[in-house]
Amino acid sequence: MPDLNAIRAFAAPLWPGLMLAATIAAASAFLGMHYGAPVMLFALLLGMAFNFLHEDGPCRAGIEFAAKFVLRLGVGLLGIRIALDDIAEIGLGGAGLLAGLIALTIATGFITAPLFRRQWRFALLTGGAVAICGASAALAIAAVIPHNDKLERNTLFTVMAVTALSTIAMVAYPLLFQTLGFSEWQQGFLIGATIHDVAQVVGAGFSVSDSAGEIATITKLFRVAMLPVVLVVIVLVLRLSGAGKGEGKIPLLPWFMVLFLALVALGSVITLPAGLVAQVDMISRACLITAIAALGVKTSLKALTAVGGGHLAIVIIETLVLLGLAMIALSVLGMV
Repeated sequence: MPDLNAIRAFAAPLWPGLMLAATIAAASAFLGMHYGAPVMLFALLLGMAFNFLHEDGPCRAGIEFAAKFVLRLGVGLLGIRIALDDIAEIGLGGAGLLAGLIALTIATGFITAPLFRRQWRFALLTGGAVAICGASAALAIAAVIPHNDKLERNTLFTVMAVTALSTIAMVAYPLLFQTLGFSEWQQGFLIGATIHDVAQVVGAGFSVSDSAGEIATITKLFRVAMLPVVLVVIVLVLRLSGAGKGEGKIPLLPWFMVLFLALVALGSVITLPAGLVAQVDMISRACLITAIAALGVKTSLKALTAVGGGHLAIVIIETLVLLGLAMIALSVLGMV
């Protein structure tokens, strides 16, 4: 039997902050549903409006809990979306192309960041977010690299930037690909390979056609499935190189990565009920929105606006490089 008194003692200090973050998340979901704007962006901006509640008040402990544990839980539950049979549909050629695009986009971040006097953490955050799955990837990467005083601010900026660019891409990319004469299959593949967030990929893909939407979704799921692979590589490189030494312990295999992989394996071995998948996916999304709201509360608008134009330039360059490389590769390889 669990000790109810111990549970109450643990939960009591967390309750005010968790309720604040959850309320902001619910309000953001409502606004996103009624105005068709990115929910993550609403959660970030609304959270920043309540920054004053994070300063040594009753909400502090719960906000910290939401920004760490709830965030990791949301990332781990993302694995419910993925089954190996689904992503196998893109074939070995498509898988190799996507893996190459992910690697080159992250490399672009490391090449570009020093030109704007930014550090490796920001290069990794933005490169991973653009290459893999937008805000979710940024949050996951931030959870496995050693923290410093700028990491949370840079994470929030990355979330804001990739969400805004992904929304622009959702409208612009289908028009661009149609103008360039790509087939429906190619358009779906390019949309899934280049747009940052899953929701915008689905919106852009199905705006072309049902078949393009299905290809876009499968392609995007492959990129999401690469998230634990990239996280493992990051952890191993950091441990072997000693980067960030003395700034925090680098976990070998975080529990949320184990959860992610376990859900992928489960969904690949058995056919999970569609209702269960939808419910777990909804919980994952709720956790991520709540975590973004908490991170917003922890960050002041003044700190976020102090990052400078170099931050945005790096994200834009990475986005354009990913788009250009994907179109060139698809044209050269002559894929269907």
